[in-house]
This record gives sequence, C-alpha cells and structure tokens, in this order.
Amino acid sequence: MPRAHQAMPALPEAPGPLRSSVQFHVGQRNVKALLVETGTTWIGTSGGLVRYQPIGDKYTHYDNKSGLLSNGVFYVNRIQDKIWVGTYGGGLSILDARSSSWWGYNIPNGMADAFVYDVLETRNGDIWIATWSGANRIVGGRLDDIRNWQTYTVENTAGGLPNDWVYGLAEGKNGEIWLATEGGLARFIDDRWTNWQHDDGLGAPYEKVAEDIQFQNDPAQFSSHHARQKVEQGLQDIKVAYNPNYVIALLVAPSGEVWAGTWGGGLSRFDGQRWQTYTVGDGLPGNHVFALGQDPVGGIWAGTSNGLAKFDGEGFHTYRRADGLYSDVVFSIAFGSDGSAWIGGTGGLTWFPRGLAAEDPKG
Repeated sequence: MPRAHQAMPALPEAPGPLRSSVQFHVGQRNVKALLVETGTTWIGTSGGLVRYQPIGDKYTHYDNKSGLLSNGVFYVNRIQDKIWVGTYGGGLSILDARSSSWWGYNIPNGMADAFVYDVLETRNGDIWIATWSGANRIVGGRLDDIRNWQTYTVENTAGGLPNDWVYGLAEGKNGEIWLATEGGLARFIDDRWTNWQHDDGLGAPYEKVAEDIQFQNDPAQFSSHHARQKVEQGLQDIKVAYNPNYVIALLVAPSGEVWAGTWGGGLSRFDGQRWQTYTVGDGLPGNHVFALGQDPVGGIWAGTSNGLAKFDGEGFHTYRRADGLYSDVVFSIAFGSDGSAWIGGTGGLTWFPRGLAAEDPKG
C-alpha cells in the first residue's frame, strides 16, 4: 500500500479538536472497509486488502494475484476465526491469516450475486450475506452444504424485501434482522417481513435538502438500473444525487434504535414507532451518509460526503480535513478496543491512536 505517513511520535497531546493522527495514502483508491483488531488493522480498498501492523510499521497487500477473488473490497470482518472479505464481482473471499491460505464462495456455491456488500453472523450462528441480487441466509453458518443456503429477493418475499440491491445488515436486540436496500429499510423476524420507505418517514424530502446536496454524481445519469428505480419511486424529475429510499449505511444500537444513512436524504433514526431525520440544516456535514459507526462508549458517528460527524443526542460535532481527516468524503469508520479510531475515505485513511476528541470541534 503506498503510504505517506509521518513517523509515529511519542503521541503527545495535540492542540485542537483531534488528537495526534497518522495519515495513510492509498493512491487512486477508496477505503471502503476497516477491521481493527489488537495489533492489526485490516484495510479494504478498491485495490485490494491490506493487513497493517502498527508495531514495526508492517503491511501485507493481498490482491487477485495472491488469492483474493477481486481487488474491489466492500467488506472485511473476522467470522469463524477467519478474515471474511466481500468483494466487487468476486463473491466472498476467506483468508486463514495463520496459513495465508484463501478460499472463496460465489454463485455456484449458492450465493445470490458476486457483488458482496456486507456479511452478518447472527447470535444463533446463521450467516447473512448482502448482495446486489438479494440476501443470502446460511442456516447455522455451514457454507459448504448448499442445502443450508437460502436466498431472499423481492419476488420470493412478495415485496417484503423492498429491493434486491442490499447494502447493509444488522441484528437487533430481539434477534430481528435489518436490511438496508436501494428501496428502503426491511426487517425480518419469525419469517415475517416489514419494510419502510420515504413515504413512511425515511429520509428527508427533496425540498429540505436541495440546496445542500454537494455530491452531484447521480447514478441515474449513467445506469439504466438506477434510472428505472427513480421512475418507479417518482423521482425521475430530480436530476441530482438524491434518493431517500437508498439506504447505504446501517447501524442498530444496543438500545434497539436503528440508524439509516441515505443517498442525499440525510441520516434517519427509527425508534420502532417514529422516524426522525437529520440533514445539513441540523448540523450534519453532508446529506449523503456513506458510513455509520459506534465508538466503545456508545457514541454514534456518521461518515458523509462532506466530513465526519458525531451525534451528541441533539446535534452534531463535525470534523473535516482541517481537523486532521485525510479526506472529507468518509466511506468507513472503525474503533479499536483501546479507543483508537480509523477513518477511511477517498485516497486514504487516518488513524487516531488516542481516539477522536469531541470537545470544541470545528464546524
């Protein structure tokens, strides 16, 4: 991984809202996924997977020449004591870091699609996989028996899953499964589906966010799939990057609250009965929310098209490049058990070894 980062100092307290930080450069790539473990951080980029060990400043780069099925990495986590990597077009790659051996799962194994955006291991041992052709559920997590693979789509759930493009997965406190899709938010429990769209309160109306949309790259201008969805959702006359039904980031807090980051419609919070949406007008730095994370003390963080924000219960503390971030576009957020924070974005990432300080941030 190309990197231009400062040598690690003795980490004195630094002035300003952010504590001492180290920046990493990854070239013309985006950092879409992060996993922080003791002594190791796994960095998923659009150019492969990097294993970084701060002690000794060691890194190992994995790509499609070394066993990874595709260089585009959407997801990375440790499941069943292996490193699981969701890829762009290559399915699911699994690494045994001790032996450096790889193996993979794709459509012939039962996967709905080769584009894997998220994976969830539930408390009962099931594995869920979010793809762009529906969601897989592998009963008991036994991937090598195709009889355990189930696929949920709009068609076979009678619309319970509102869209086949699934971006995120999370388990609620009662074992319910939440799914973020391009057509809204879905919940699955006891073989029953429920879903919510913009008409139910998800995402802000266009009139509220129109003047604050900084991210103009509207997929509907380049993709027939996205253009058709805009027509289906009555948004064909809106030519900028806005679709409040696209849920591209998902977090379920231990309290049961559900947080949904939307494509231009801001950040929505659902308490099980009512929706509340936060936008730039409420202090959110950007209305496109690409990443959500929760720190070790329960703080909610949002990565947007225009900076990073921490929710303080009423409003937001905002951080941008001037405060130490590598990029104002934030695609990934991860926290270590030691309180450290890793923030990934366009072209690189930032490591805050002593964490992020929320006092007196710059807006």
